Amino acid sequence: MRRSERAAAIRERLVIPMPTDRLAGWLTALGISVFAAILRFWDLGQPHAVVFDETYYMKEAFSMLRFGYERRTVDGADDKILAGNTDVFTTAADFVVHPPLGKWVIAFGEQLFGVTPFGWRFSMAVLGVIAVLLVTRITRRLTRSTLIGAAAGLLMAIDGQAIVHSRTALLDQTLMFCALVAFGALLLDRDFMRRRLANLVDIEGPGRTAIAAGLGPWMLWRPWRIVAGVFLGFTIGTKWSGLWFLALFALLTIAWDVGARRVVDIRHPLVSMLVRDAVPAFVYLVVVAGITYLVTWTGWFLTDGGWDRNWAASNPTEGLLFLPEALRSLVHYHLEAWHFHVGLTSPHSYQSNAWSWPVQGRPTSFYYESYKNGENGCTVDSCSAAVTALGNPIIWWAATVALVHQLWRWIAHRDWRSGAVIVGFIAGWFPWLLFQERTIFTFYSIAFLPFVVMALAMTLGTILGPTLASPARRMWGAMFAGGIVLLALAVSGFFYPIWTGQVVPYEYWHIHMWFPSWV
Repeated sequence: MRRSERAAAIRERLVIPMPTDRLAGWLTALGISVFAAILRFWDLGQPHAVVFDETYYMKEAFSMLRFGYERRTVDGADDKILAGNTDVFTTAADFVVHPPLGKWVIAFGEQLFGVTPFGWRFSMAVLGVIAVLLVTRITRRLTRSTLIGAAAGLLMAIDGQAIVHSRTALLDQTLMFCALVAFGALLLDRDFMRRRLANLVDIEGPGRTAIAAGLGPWMLWRPWRIVAGVFLGFTIGTKWSGLWFLALFALLTIAWDVGARRVVDIRHPLVSMLVRDAVPAFVYLVVVAGITYLVTWTGWFLTDGGWDRNWAASNPTEGLLFLPEALRSLVHYHLEAWHFHVGLTSPHSYQSNAWSWPVQGRPTSFYYESYKNGENGCTVDSCSAAVTALGNPIIWWAATVALVHQLWRWIAHRDWRSGAVIVGFIAGWFPWLLFQERTIFTFYSIAFLPFVVMALAMTLGTILGPTLASPARRMWGAMFAGGIVLLALAVSGFFYPIWTGQVVPYEYWHIHMWFPSWV
């Protein structure tokens, strides 16, 4: 094969062109996002109540707005806030066990719209809508298919976990969002790096010489990898479980580098990656994430009233003495929080084992109220209003099969796209399997929901069949894949009232409880 032909073949393997329907791709993504916004913002202030763990985070967020750190509250603080009285804080610092970023995000909505249910849920709804847009665009780039991207975005828009978390002020929505942005940034970095390598294949000079020498070129300028590092720091700055996304995404991106260097005939691609990419990757991801994480603690650093803020000054001979006092105090605080997390075994009626999360075996009841005829719009003998963190059963059950299919494609066909979504899923799910005795909940599964819907959309694309398949094959594939999406849409319409706290007849609520474990 002539050199020019060889270079063309390498370029074709390195750089897979994006779909040409750019306008249609954007219009589709924006249309799905508008639909998602309607589902999330409609009557967002209802129920006019403190839902589940909002009791912690909406008050902690407000405290951070006022003081820069979390303070304890007086008895009955929730009722006072709902009545419009925000004078609920004592002067004592509160011991909290999650980093600050997710609460700062909630605080943004409170700053704009006040300490009301709409205010403390606003930011989560915004993140939920943007997440739908990101899933659509990321899946399109991952698969080079506008249709598959649209399917993933639509599934994200209508899933129950996504809708409930977009309408509730918890931390997990922020964790999911930041991990998703980091994944998208690494995907852009992969394309960026491969385009640069493809350009070097065709030219003489240092790049070509380095390839011929077996080491490959330096690829120091990786702006999208820096973006990923920042958002992975934000992920950890929301919940420490974000560390798993950092670890596995770092392994994923360096594996992509090895693969790219192998394509351009570098004789020792693994050694080349270790020499050329490993140290910069560590800086761009781990160091940047660490600095970003510390920045999320700015409010605690700049004030002196936070929990353990002055621990080092009070204990001058203890801890890591080589660190400045503020960092030594922060390390001690983290150790205390770590002991709390690993020792959390208090039983809860809605706790669940992580093995059941992919099939949503034990959903979490965030809110439930009963009403009699004439109360709060109830027009029958007995009514219910519920917010149940339950994923769309059709999406999650089908996606469980799809994840197995994508795992098989990764192993048997070495499909890097399948591997990418499996790694994202594992980063959000697998760590919780290590805590069989810890009190954990199904709603944590929001963290890996984007990868669940990506996997399902990709499998639906396989069912649809390639564009060059026979008309009959495409017709049957479209009927089956389209039928799953239509069924998921219908089921979302059925469950939407119990995802959003609407007052419905008790019997209507009860027919949604398909299994005893859902009650």
